[in-house]
Amino acid sequence: MRRLLQPLVLASVIAATFGLVTAMAAPRRRPVARHHASARHRHNQPRRRSTPRSPSSLTVNPFAGQELYVYPDGEPAQQADRWRTSRPADARLMDRLAAQPQAQWLVGSDYGASTVAELVNQALRAHAMPVLVVYNIPRRDCGSYSAGGAASAAEYRAWIREVGRGLGQARVAVIVEPDALAGIGCLSSGDQRTRVGLLADAIRALTAADPNAGIYLDAGNSAWEPAGVMARRLLDAGVSGARGFALNVSNFNTTAAEAVYGQRVLSAIGPGHGFVIDTSRNGNGPAPANAWCNPGGRALGQAPEAAPNLAGVDALLWVKAPGESDGTCNGGPPAGDWWPEYALALAQRAGWTA
Repeated sequence: MRRLLQPLVLASVIAATFGLVTAMAAPRRRPVARHHASARHRHNQPRRRSTPRSPSSLTVNPFAGQELYVYPDGEPAQQADRWRTSRPADARLMDRLAAQPQAQWLVGSDYGASTVAELVNQALRAHAMPVLVVYNIPRRDCGSYSAGGAASAAEYRAWIREVGRGLGQARVAVIVEPDALAGIGCLSSGDQRTRVGLLADAIRALTAADPNAGIYLDAGNSAWEPAGVMARRLLDAGVSGARGFALNVSNFNTTAAEAVYGQRVLSAIGPGHGFVIDTSRNGNGPAPANAWCNPGGRALGQAPEAAPNLAGVDALLWVKAPGESDGTCNGGPPAGDWWPEYALALAQRAGWTA
Protein backbone atom coordinates (compact mmCIF):
# COMPACT_ATOMS: atom_id res chain seq x y z
CA MET A 1 0.00 0.00 0.00
CA ARG A 2 1.00 3.61 -0.43
CA ARG A 3 0.22 6.45 1.95
CA LEU A 4 -0.88 9.91 0.86
CA LEU A 5 1.82 12.53 0.97
CA GLN A 6 1.80 15.28 3.57
CA PRO A 7 0.07 18.47 2.34
CA LEU A 8 2.22 20.54 0.05
CA VAL A 9 1.76 23.57 2.26
CA LEU A 10 4.59 22.11 4.33
CA ALA A 11 6.96 23.26 1.62
CA SER A 12 6.49 26.90 2.53
CA VAL A 13 7.04 26.13 6.19
CA ILE A 14 10.19 24.21 5.39
CA ALA A 15 11.56 26.96 3.22
CA ALA A 16 10.84 29.61 5.82
CA THR A 17 12.38 27.57 8.58
CA PHE A 18 15.50 26.28 6.89
CA GLY A 19 15.96 28.37 3.75
CA LEU A 20 16.17 25.14 1.78
CA VAL A 21 14.58 23.89 -1.40
CA THR A 22 12.70 20.71 -0.59
CA ALA A 23 11.32 17.83 -2.58
CA MET A 24 8.06 16.02 -2.08
CA ALA A 25 8.44 13.34 0.60
CA ALA A 26 8.51 9.70 -0.41
CA PRO A 27 5.90 7.21 0.79
CA ARG A 28 6.69 4.72 3.46
CA ARG A 29 9.19 1.99 2.93
CA ARG A 30 10.38 -1.02 4.83
CA PRO A 31 13.81 -1.11 6.45
CA VAL A 32 16.70 -3.37 5.67
CA ALA A 33 16.96 -6.66 7.45
CA ARG A 34 20.26 -6.19 9.23
CA HIS A 35 23.60 -4.51 9.55
CA HIS A 36 26.01 -7.02 10.99
CA ALA A 37 29.31 -6.24 12.65
CA SER A 38 32.25 -8.21 11.33
CA ALA A 39 33.88 -10.86 13.47
CA ARG A 40 37.28 -9.26 12.78
CA HIS A 41 38.15 -6.27 14.96
CA ARG A 42 41.05 -4.09 13.91
CA HIS A 43 41.98 -0.88 15.68
CA ASN A 44 39.70 1.97 14.68
CA GLN A 45 40.04 5.69 15.18
CA PRO A 46 36.82 7.62 15.81
CA ARG A 47 36.27 10.82 13.90
CA ARG A 48 36.97 12.81 17.05
CA ARG A 49 37.49 11.80 20.64
CA SER A 50 35.58 12.69 23.79
CA THR A 51 34.72 11.02 27.06
CA PRO A 52 31.12 9.77 27.26
CA ARG A 53 29.09 11.45 29.96
CA SER A 54 25.88 10.41 31.69
CA PRO A 55 22.70 12.41 31.01
CA SER A 56 20.99 13.82 34.07
CA SER A 57 17.48 13.19 32.73
CA LEU A 58 15.44 12.43 29.63
CA THR A 59 15.44 16.15 28.84
CA VAL A 60 19.17 16.07 28.02
CA ASN A 61 20.25 15.31 24.46
CA PRO A 62 22.38 12.15 24.92
CA PHE A 63 24.42 13.05 21.83
CA ALA A 64 25.57 16.40 23.23
CA GLY A 65 29.35 16.45 23.43
CA GLN A 66 29.66 12.94 22.01
CA GLU A 67 31.52 11.48 19.07
CA LEU A 68 29.79 8.84 16.97
CA TYR A 69 31.62 5.54 16.72
CA VAL A 70 32.86 4.15 13.43
CA TYR A 71 32.73 0.36 13.65
CA PRO A 72 35.79 -1.17 12.00
CA ASP A 73 35.64 -3.80 9.33
CA GLY A 74 32.14 -3.20 8.05
CA GLU A 75 31.16 -4.07 4.52
CA PRO A 76 32.57 -0.87 2.95
CA ALA A 77 35.98 -1.51 4.54
CA GLN A 78 35.99 -5.09 3.34
CA GLN A 79 34.89 -4.01 -0.14
CA ALA A 80 37.71 -1.48 -0.27
CA ASP A 81 40.16 -4.28 0.46
CA ARG A 82 38.67 -6.43 -2.30
CA TRP A 83 38.92 -3.58 -4.83
CA ARG A 84 42.29 -2.25 -3.70
CA THR A 85 44.21 -3.65 -6.67
CA SER A 86 41.60 -4.12 -9.37
CA ARG A 87 39.58 -0.91 -8.81
CA PRO A 88 41.75 1.48 -6.77
CA ALA A 89 39.64 4.61 -7.33
CA ASP A 90 36.46 2.80 -6.28
CA ALA A 91 38.32 1.33 -3.32
CA ARG A 92 39.15 4.85 -2.14
CA LEU A 93 35.46 5.78 -2.23
CA MET A 94 34.69 2.69 -0.16
CA ASP A 95 37.37 3.80 2.31
CA ARG A 96 35.59 7.13 2.66
CA LEU A 97 32.27 5.37 3.16
CA ALA A 98 33.82 3.09 5.77
CA ALA A 99 35.01 6.14 7.73
CA GLN A 100 31.44 7.29 8.43
CA PRO A 101 29.71 6.23 11.65
CA GLN A 102 26.77 3.92 10.99
CA ALA A 103 24.28 2.17 13.23
CA GLN A 104 24.58 -1.49 14.10
CA TRP A 105 21.41 -3.54 13.70
CA LEU A 106 20.62 -6.18 16.33
CA VAL A 107 18.51 -8.82 14.62
CA GLY A 108 17.33 -11.76 16.68
CA SER A 109 18.92 -14.25 19.00
CA ASP A 110 22.39 -13.88 17.49
CA TYR A 111 22.59 -10.66 19.49
CA GLY A 112 22.56 -11.70 23.11
CA ALA A 113 24.04 -9.86 26.08
CA SER A 114 27.66 -10.79 25.39
CA THR A 115 27.55 -9.81 21.71
CA VAL A 116 25.86 -6.50 22.48
CA ALA A 117 28.38 -5.83 25.25
CA GLU A 118 31.26 -6.35 22.82
CA LEU A 119 29.74 -3.91 20.32
CA VAL A 120 29.28 -1.32 23.07
CA ASN A 121 32.72 -1.87 24.56
CA GLN A 122 34.41 -1.41 21.19
CA ALA A 123 32.96 2.09 21.08
CA LEU A 124 33.78 2.89 24.68
CA ARG A 125 37.39 1.87 24.20
CA ALA A 126 37.57 4.49 21.44
CA HIS A 127 35.84 7.10 23.67
CA ALA A 128 32.90 7.26 21.27
CA MET A 129 29.16 6.65 21.30
CA PRO A 130 27.55 3.68 19.53
CA VAL A 131 24.17 3.70 17.82
CA LEU A 132 22.25 0.42 17.91
CA VAL A 133 18.96 -0.65 16.30
CA VAL A 134 16.81 -3.36 17.84
CA TYR A 135 14.89 -5.13 15.10
CA ASN A 136 13.20 -8.32 16.19
CA ILE A 137 9.54 -7.53 16.83
CA PRO A 138 7.19 -10.47 16.15
CA ARG A 139 5.68 -10.38 12.65
CA ARG A 140 8.34 -7.94 11.57
CA ASP A 141 7.63 -6.15 8.29
CA CYS A 142 4.30 -7.96 8.03
CA GLY A 143 5.90 -10.80 6.09
CA SER A 144 7.46 -8.64 3.37
CA TYR A 145 11.13 -8.30 2.34
CA SER A 146 12.41 -8.01 5.92
CA ALA A 147 10.06 -10.60 7.40
CA GLY A 148 11.02 -12.39 10.59
CA GLY A 149 11.26 -11.45 14.23
CA ALA A 150 10.78 -13.24 17.50
CA ALA A 151 8.44 -16.21 17.45
CA SER A 152 6.32 -14.94 20.35
CA ALA A 153 5.78 -12.00 22.67
CA ALA A 154 7.46 -13.89 25.50
CA GLU A 155 10.53 -14.60 23.34
CA TYR A 156 10.75 -10.92 22.43
CA ARG A 157 10.53 -9.76 26.04
CA ALA A 158 13.31 -12.14 27.02
CA TRP A 159 15.47 -11.02 24.08
CA ILE A 160 15.07 -7.30 24.75
CA ARG A 161 16.25 -7.89 28.31
CA GLU A 162 19.30 -9.69 26.96
CA VAL A 163 20.04 -6.61 24.87
CA GLY A 164 19.58 -4.43 27.93
CA ARG A 165 22.07 -6.46 29.92
CA GLY A 166 24.61 -6.01 27.16
CA LEU A 167 24.33 -2.22 27.31
CA GLY A 168 25.72 -2.02 30.81
CA GLN A 169 25.63 1.58 32.01
CA ALA A 170 27.06 3.03 28.80
CA ARG A 171 26.04 6.15 26.97
CA VAL A 172 24.49 4.63 23.85
CA ALA A 173 21.64 5.42 21.48
CA VAL A 174 19.11 2.68 20.77
CA ILE A 175 16.54 2.95 17.97
CA VAL A 176 13.60 0.70 18.70
CA GLU A 177 11.95 -1.34 15.95
CA PRO A 178 11.85 0.50 12.63
CA ASP A 179 8.39 0.48 11.02
CA ALA A 180 6.75 -1.33 13.95
CA LEU A 181 4.43 1.56 14.82
CA ALA A 182 4.02 3.22 11.44
CA GLY A 183 3.25 -0.14 9.81
CA ILE A 184 1.01 -1.47 12.55
CA GLY A 185 -2.07 -1.32 10.33
CA CYS A 186 -1.26 -4.70 8.77
CA LEU A 187 -2.04 -6.41 12.09
CA SER A 188 -5.35 -7.42 13.64
CA SER A 189 -6.63 -5.27 16.49
CA GLY A 190 -5.48 -7.86 19.01
CA ASP A 191 -2.01 -8.10 17.50
CA GLN A 192 -1.82 -4.31 17.40
CA ARG A 193 -2.44 -4.18 21.16
CA THR A 194 0.24 -6.83 21.68
CA ARG A 195 2.75 -4.91 19.59
CA VAL A 196 2.11 -1.62 21.38
CA GLY A 197 2.55 -3.42 24.68
CA LEU A 198 5.83 -4.97 23.51
CA LEU A 199 7.20 -1.61 22.42
CA ALA A 200 6.27 -0.03 25.74
CA ASP A 201 7.87 -2.95 27.57
CA ALA A 202 11.02 -2.61 25.46
CA ILE A 203 11.37 1.05 26.42
CA ARG A 204 10.91 0.24 30.11
CA ALA A 205 13.32 -2.68 30.00
CA LEU A 206 16.08 -0.87 28.14
CA THR A 207 15.77 2.25 30.27
CA ALA A 208 15.83 0.24 33.48
CA ALA A 209 18.88 -1.70 32.30
CA ASP A 210 20.80 1.39 31.20
CA PRO A 211 19.50 4.76 32.43
CA ASN A 212 22.29 6.45 30.45
CA ALA A 213 20.94 5.18 27.13
CA GLY A 214 19.08 7.43 24.74
CA ILE A 215 16.06 5.39 23.58
CA TYR A 216 14.33 6.42 20.34
CA LEU A 217 11.11 4.70 19.26
CA ASP A 218 10.78 4.56 15.49
CA ALA A 219 8.05 6.83 14.09
CA GLY A 220 8.14 6.13 10.36
CA ASN A 221 8.57 9.21 8.20
CA SER A 222 6.83 12.38 7.14
CA ALA A 223 4.94 10.72 4.27
CA TRP A 224 3.51 7.80 6.22
CA GLU A 225 1.10 8.98 8.92
CA PRO A 226 -0.06 12.48 9.95
CA ALA A 227 1.91 13.90 12.85
CA GLY A 228 -1.07 13.76 15.20
CA VAL A 229 -1.72 10.10 14.45
CA MET A 230 1.92 9.19 14.97
CA ALA A 231 2.09 11.18 18.20
CA ARG A 232 -0.84 9.23 19.62
CA ARG A 233 0.78 5.94 18.66
CA LEU A 234 4.06 6.98 20.23
CA LEU A 235 2.34 7.96 23.47
CA ASP A 236 0.41 4.68 23.56
CA ALA A 237 3.69 2.81 23.08
CA GLY A 238 5.41 4.54 26.00
CA VAL A 239 7.49 7.25 24.33
CA SER A 240 7.04 9.36 27.48
CA GLY A 241 9.62 7.06 29.08
CA ALA A 242 12.08 7.40 26.19
CA ARG A 243 14.28 10.21 24.97
CA GLY A 244 12.22 10.48 21.80
CA PHE A 245 11.71 9.01 18.35
CA ALA A 246 13.47 8.23 15.06
CA LEU A 247 12.46 9.36 11.57
CA ASN A 248 13.23 8.45 7.95
CA VAL A 249 14.94 5.14 8.76
CA SER A 250 15.89 3.54 5.43
CA ASN A 251 13.99 6.27 3.59
CA PHE A 252 14.91 9.07 1.20
CA ASN A 253 12.92 12.08 2.40
CA THR A 254 14.80 15.35 2.77
CA THR A 255 16.22 16.30 6.13
CA ALA A 256 14.24 19.55 6.08
CA ALA A 257 10.92 17.76 5.52
CA GLU A 258 11.62 15.31 8.32
CA ALA A 259 12.69 18.08 10.69
CA VAL A 260 9.42 19.95 10.19
CA TYR A 261 7.42 16.77 10.65
CA GLY A 262 9.40 15.86 13.75
CA GLN A 263 8.75 19.25 15.28
CA ARG A 264 5.02 18.74 14.76
CA VAL A 265 5.19 15.34 16.45
CA LEU A 266 7.20 16.83 19.32
CA SER A 267 4.61 19.51 19.90
CA ALA A 268 1.94 16.82 20.17
CA ILE A 269 3.77 14.50 22.58
CA GLY A 270 4.93 17.24 24.91
CA PRO A 271 8.22 18.82 25.99
CA GLY A 272 11.39 17.12 27.10
CA HIS A 273 12.00 14.94 24.06
CA GLY A 274 14.05 14.97 20.88
CA PHE A 275 14.34 13.00 17.66
CA VAL A 276 16.92 11.65 15.24
CA ILE A 277 16.83 11.60 11.43
CA ASP A 278 18.34 9.01 9.11
CA THR A 279 20.18 10.93 6.39
CA SER A 280 22.09 8.01 4.91
CA ARG A 281 20.50 8.05 1.46
CA ASN A 282 18.51 11.28 1.24
CA GLY A 283 21.03 13.41 -0.63
CA ASN A 284 18.83 13.62 -3.72
CA GLY A 285 15.53 13.45 -1.86
CA PRO A 286 12.82 10.91 -2.68
CA ALA A 287 12.81 9.00 -5.95
CA PRO A 288 10.43 9.62 -8.87
CA ALA A 289 7.02 8.06 -8.23
CA ASN A 290 8.17 7.80 -4.60
CA ALA A 291 9.86 4.46 -5.21
CA TRP A 292 11.26 3.10 -1.95
CA CYS A 293 12.90 -0.22 -2.82
CA ASN A 294 16.42 0.23 -4.20
CA PRO A 295 15.44 3.21 -6.35
CA GLY A 296 17.95 4.52 -8.81
CA GLY A 297 19.32 8.03 -8.83
CA ARG A 298 19.66 8.38 -5.04
CA ALA A 299 22.69 9.78 -3.24
CA LEU A 300 24.32 9.75 0.15
CA GLY A 301 22.93 12.39 2.47
CA GLN A 302 24.53 14.64 5.04
CA ALA A 303 27.24 12.99 7.09
CA PRO A 304 26.23 11.88 10.59
CA GLU A 305 26.37 14.66 13.15
CA ALA A 306 25.71 14.62 16.88
CA ALA A 307 23.66 17.52 18.24
CA PRO A 308 23.23 19.50 14.99
CA ASN A 309 21.84 23.02 15.05
CA LEU A 310 18.29 21.97 14.14
CA ALA A 311 15.38 22.55 16.49
CA GLY A 312 14.38 19.34 18.25
CA VAL A 313 16.92 17.19 16.40
CA ASP A 314 19.27 15.27 18.68
CA ALA A 315 21.37 13.84 15.85
CA LEU A 316 21.60 13.20 12.13
CA LEU A 317 22.51 9.54 11.72
CA TRP A 318 23.21 6.91 9.12
CA VAL A 319 20.81 4.32 10.49
CA LYS A 320 20.41 2.50 7.22
CA ALA A 321 23.78 1.24 6.03
CA PRO A 322 24.28 2.69 2.53
CA GLY A 323 24.77 -0.18 0.12
CA GLU A 324 22.62 -2.69 1.96
CA SER A 325 19.71 -3.80 -0.20
CA ASP A 326 16.07 -2.97 0.50
CA GLY A 327 14.99 -6.30 -0.96
CA THR A 328 14.79 -8.31 -4.14
CA CYS A 329 13.63 -5.39 -6.27
CA ASN A 330 15.26 -3.30 -9.00
CA GLY A 331 18.01 -5.87 -9.33
CA GLY A 332 18.88 -5.95 -5.65
CA PRO A 333 19.84 -8.95 -3.49
CA PRO A 334 17.76 -9.97 -0.46
CA ALA A 335 17.01 -7.31 2.14
CA GLY A 336 20.04 -6.45 4.22
CA ASP A 337 22.59 -8.02 1.88
CA TRP A 338 25.54 -5.90 0.83
CA TRP A 339 25.32 -4.49 -2.69
CA PRO A 340 28.63 -2.77 -3.50
CA GLU A 341 27.65 -1.26 -6.84
CA TYR A 342 24.64 0.46 -5.26
CA ALA A 343 26.85 1.81 -2.47
CA LEU A 344 29.32 3.11 -5.04
CA ALA A 345 26.57 4.83 -7.02
CA LEU A 346 25.24 6.54 -3.87
CA ALA A 347 28.69 7.96 -3.19
CA GLN A 348 29.27 9.07 -6.77
CA ARG A 349 25.93 10.87 -7.00
CA ALA A 350 26.74 12.66 -3.76
CA GLY A 351 29.73 14.17 -5.54
CA TRP A 352 32.33 12.09 -3.73
CA THR A 353 35.59 11.70 -5.59
CA ALA A 354 38.56 9.46 -5.03
